[in-house]
Amino acid sequence: MRILRATLIVIGIIQIACGAMYLAAPDAVAGSLHLQPAAPPWVNWLLATAGARFIGYGIGMFAAARAPSRHRVWINTMIAIQAVDFLATLGYMANGVLPAHHFALTLWLPLLWIVLLSWASLRSRTAAEPDSVDRQTAASGSKSRP
Repeated sequence: MRILRATLIVIGIIQIACGAMYLAAPDAVAGSLHLQPAAPPWVNWLLATAGARFIGYGIGMFAAARAPSRHRVWINTMIAIQAVDFLATLGYMANGVLPAHHFALTLWLPLLWIVLLSWASLRSRTAAEPDSVDRQTAASGSKSRP
């Protein structure tokens, strides 16, 4: 459970930090992504609104870290988001639209989060769930047999 919680906290910090940059300084983000001057000025609006969502998901990761079993939806949707990020980045790199030297970390970080969240979530779920015999025993109120 510690690995899951630590992973959720790290992802939450990254989401909030990136979200704050996207929200507070969309021009700087657009520049770092090499979007300007080619991108129209309204792209900053898109970046700012994405920043708000990053911050929201960062807060969700902190909520999930406090009680992972109660917040599986946050964990599972983050896994799905990271899968989309990985596949989209891979596809755009394969098409030559994203330069690999500029976005290499963007490719591998989502894969790392998918693996860590999936493994730690599955591990914590199986450790927290009693086996079927224990559940039946608890439901019937009788003692388990050796």
